[in-house]
Amino acid sequence: MSNEILNSLLREYEQKKLIAEIELDKRKQNLFKKFPRLQQIENELATLAISASKNILLHNSGSDNLNEKLQNLKREKEFILQNANLPSDYLKPNYECPICNDTGYVMKDNNSQMCSCLKQKLLDISFNKSNISNLDKENFDTFNSNLFSDEIDLAKYRFNISPKRNIEIIKKKCMDFVNNFDNSNYKNLLFTGNTGLR
Repeated sequence: MSNEILNSLLREYEQKKLIAEIELDKRKQNLFKKFPRLQQIENELATLAISASKNILLHNSGSDNLNEKLQNLKREKEFILQNANLPSDYLKPNYECPICNDTGYVMKDNNSQMCSCLKQKLLDISFNKSNISNLDKENFDTFNSNLFSDEIDLAKYRFNISPKRNIEIIKKKCMDFVNNFDNSNYKNLLFTGNTGLR
């Protein structure tokens, strides 16, 4: 897969993430007008989170008190949302992928790895380029060996059989391969030749 395709997908991810966050801001603004206490809670939660981080870095005590305040504020926030008949995640962005939050990557073992959603998009692009999606039109049942010549011409084709007979042998080998795909004793197929050859 080319870098151009990956970069294009990552730009789409950035756009989706940005849209989810803009929509969240709009939801918050509307909700804060109706419930000003929610905005106060959000501000207090942010301040307490910073204080908790400072305490951890400075090895200060008092984290139990901070945790209790955080939990009380979270419960109050959930209570307000519940009374407004809103889900508890209403003040979180609605990302298309909750695993990577529309970034395309996740952290695993302290390493950034491609998320399954981005891998799937890359596979879909490869699949669409492969023409495998045309299997209803291009398959063994619709294969027409009459498109190939019956002429045997060793000088021209470098075979002592006709192209038609050759393609019928190839088709049979391909069908045998497909019919024995789950058989581990059956040999694989290798197609070689210049691009565009049939």
